Amino acid sequence: MKVLSLFSLLSTLLILGSCQKDDSTNTTTKTKTELITLKAWKYNDAKIDADNNGTGDQAIPAGVIEACQTDNAITFTTNGSGTIDEGPTKCDAADPQSIPFTWSFTSNETIINFSSPLFVGFGGDFKIISLTETELVISQQVSILPPPLPAVSIIASFKH
Repeated sequence: MKVLSLFSLLSTLLILGSCQKDDSTNTTTKTKTELITLKAWKYNDAKIDADNNGTGDQAIPAGVIEACQTDNAITFTTNGSGTIDEGPTKCDAADPQSIPFTWSFTSNETIINFSSPLFVGFGGDFKIISLTETELVISQQVSILPPPLPAVSIIASFKH
C-alpha cells in the first residue's frame, strides 16, 4: 500500500510539474537592423513639429508631399542598401520604378542616413523617434523660408 501511495504521489508531482508555465519563451529583443529590414515600409503620414518636441502638431500642407509619393514602398536590406519602389502611381512616367539607395545608422542607432531623398527635398540624416516591428517614425529639422523664421521638424511615419 505504501508503494502505491508513493507511486501516486510521484505521479501527481510529475503531472503537476509538467503543467507549469514555460518560462523559457523567447523574449529576445530584435536589433534595429532586424526591425528595419523585416519587410517594406509604406508611408503613413507626415506632420509638422513646430515646437520641436518630437510630436506632430499639424498636418503637412497639401502639395509638400505629393500623392504619387505616398504610395511608395521603402525596403531596407541588412547590407546597408535599399530600394524605393514608386508604387502604382509615379510622379513622372519617365522615372524608374525602383530607386536604389544606401542607408546607415549613426549616433548609437538614433540617426538614420539616406543617400537619396525619401521625398523631394527630404534626404540625408533623420532622427529615429520610434522603430518597432510595425512602425518607423523619423524626423528631420528643416528651415522655413524666408529667414529668419525658425526651423521646425518634419515627422514622417511609415508602417508595414
